[in-house]
Amino acid sequence: MSGVNGGNQDVDIDLGRVISAVWERKGRILGATIVAAAIALVGTSLMKPSYKGETRLLIESRSPNLSGGDAAAQANDPLLDSLNITSQAQLLQSTDLIKRVARDLNLAKLKEFDPAAQSFLPDPLVLIGLKQDPMKLDPEDRVIQEFREKLDVYAVENSRVIAIEFSSRDPKLAADIPNRMADVYLQLQSGAKLDTHSETAKWLEPEIANLTQKVKEAEKKVADYRSSNGLFQTTETNSFSTQQLNDISTELARIRGERANAEARAENVRAALKAGRASDTLSDVVGSQVIQRLKEAEANLQAQISDSATSLLEGHPRLKGLRGQLSGIRQQIESETKKILASLDNEAEMSRIRERQLMGQLNGLKADSAKAGEEEVGLRALEREAAAQRQLLETYLARYREASSRLEGNSSPADARVVSKAVEPSEPYFPKIIPIVIVVSLATFIFGCLIVIVIELFSGRALRPSGVRDGEDDTVLEPAVSAPAAAPLPVHQMQAEAARFDRPDPARESAKNAAALAYARIAEQSLSEKESEAEEAVAEVDDSGFTIGSVAHYLQRHDVPVAIAISPGGDEGSTATVMLAREIAESGRTVVLVDMTGSATPTQMMAENPKLPGITDLLCGETAFGDAIHPDRLSDAHIIPHGASDPARAMRGVDRLSMIIDALADAYDLVLIECGPAEIAGISRLTRNAMAEIILSVPGFKDEEVAELVTDFDAAGYGNLLIMAQTADRHSPRPGKRHAA
Repeated sequence: MSGVNGGNQDVDIDLGRVISAVWERKGRILGATIVAAAIALVGTSLMKPSYKGETRLLIESRSPNLSGGDAAAQANDPLLDSLNITSQAQLLQSTDLIKRVARDLNLAKLKEFDPAAQSFLPDPLVLIGLKQDPMKLDPEDRVIQEFREKLDVYAVENSRVIAIEFSSRDPKLAADIPNRMADVYLQLQSGAKLDTHSETAKWLEPEIANLTQKVKEAEKKVADYRSSNGLFQTTETNSFSTQQLNDISTELARIRGERANAEARAENVRAALKAGRASDTLSDVVGSQVIQRLKEAEANLQAQISDSATSLLEGHPRLKGLRGQLSGIRQQIESETKKILASLDNEAEMSRIRERQLMGQLNGLKADSAKAGEEEVGLRALEREAAAQRQLLETYLARYREASSRLEGNSSPADARVVSKAVEPSEPYFPKIIPIVIVVSLATFIFGCLIVIVIELFSGRALRPSGVRDGEDDTVLEPAVSAPAAAPLPVHQMQAEAARFDRPDPARESAKNAAALAYARIAEQSLSEKESEAEEAVAEVDDSGFTIGSVAHYLQRHDVPVAIAISPGGDEGSTATVMLAREIAESGRTVVLVDMTGSATPTQMMAENPKLPGITDLLCGETAFGDAIHPDRLSDAHIIPHGASDPARAMRGVDRLSMIIDALADAYDLVLIECGPAEIAGISRLTRNAMAEIILSVPGFKDEEVAELVTDFDAAGYGNLLIMAQTADRHSPRPGKRHAA
């Protein structure tokens, strides 16, 4: 170790050396593992097996409902909450219950429950004073102590079930003890209920006798007080005086109504006579039989006079006689009307006299009622006392009948029942030979490997300088320090044939720079031929070539949110774009590739299924936004596939594409849109985002072809382009970026 780090040089762990050291000592490690497995197998085989039985109790209210309806909970019923369940679990572990079970099953005679008494050899710990002598304890206490160690009582989570588990070397005993504990627990609970009912009945008997006498005395006082004060009851709520007062009040109201009616009718007749109105307009006059007959006679005479006037002169005796009769009848009608008025006045006067009489009676009854009300105060007090005593007596009688009916042995079941009895186990729960052997073997194997690794690390053989990669000799360390190179990055399987990662080569760098200058010269010449529309076509090339790695580095360094990849060469360029997305994903950044190509090459390379919903489905509105995003099957990148909808119909909703890209840019570090061999005019809608970069994916293109493409894009207004012309040499310097004026 000193030889490696003697010059205070940073070191790394040589994983190859560590694995080699473990492999060299594989015989020792495997031998130790086999020995440990054999020892574990023999040890577990020699152990005495232990068996476990389990009984389960359900805690519930089992008070019998003898009323035949939905009776309310009894006052002494348990409250079935978590605290009550825990309390019942503690009762199952009580010393009294364990003692009773131990006596019933005679456990003190078994060596398993009293090993100290059955052992002939003294305990070494007791001899040296590190442990108390168990023989000084009572035999029953020793059994209880051993019993508790084998007992496990717990409440089953989220239920009212209590489990009783007991382990023993005897399978029959492992089942009998929890079953017996459940039986004893139910007996104790039922006995406690019987004791409660018995004590309740004994206490209620003298109380009921005393209350019966008190109720009789209270009811006698009420009867004597009512008879002595004349407070007779007509109904449950009214007395005799109150009833009389109500009757007279009702009669007085009726008489007053009749008087008012008679006075009004008389006043109406008087006013009509005084005003000279016809009597036949008055209902009281018209209703008279005499008036009706006189009116008929008047009508007949009037008819005769009218007939005679046509044939006789005005002074004819017959006409005079008829007119005299008519005058007499009218006088009779007037006289009869006055009689009717007098009758109405008499009726009103009689009503007034009857009203005065009723008022006198009413005043007398009011005085009597006031006196009776004062006397009823004492009566109500006596009645309340008698009612309270009677209600208490009825309550005590109901409780006494209930307690007496439950004094039988089976009438008060415990508030629990056995839902699962323990059965005699057929297999021991300990020791589990196969799991123990496997665990011991794995632990020994891992521990042996760790020992070898620690030895190699402390000896320094597993350490190497940090500037040397795996497989290199220390002799190349010095020249490597002076010219550091970027560490290699992992490559996906889909990129293996398209990308080669070699060390930097000066000759290759010169060739790249020469090619870049050629691009600039060709672009300059092409632009000058087009009437010098720009002063310079391509002015500079940054310090790098045009590989996938350099483009990825540029996009990350400048935090480009959106990049649009155009592949004039078709599927080969789309493949390079997929490799670019995976390259960026490997550097730890989040990237999503949107497949806008016609051939769906990115979808076939990255998606598990080419029929997954994608960008065309989003534009058609046939899928949710989250359902269109899928993971790459070979990297951490994501892809929005081509989709299964009609592309022609999807392009009608292309206006929504900018909104989709903005939403993706908020969620991902980079949104990479692969357009395939798209025309320059067709990407205008995608470049609405001012932060979008345009990447020309032109692997395999000649310099002249690249220069022509750059010139065409510059003529269309796209001056800043990222050229991705190579798929190899990830160690090339940094991104190729063309700037056109």
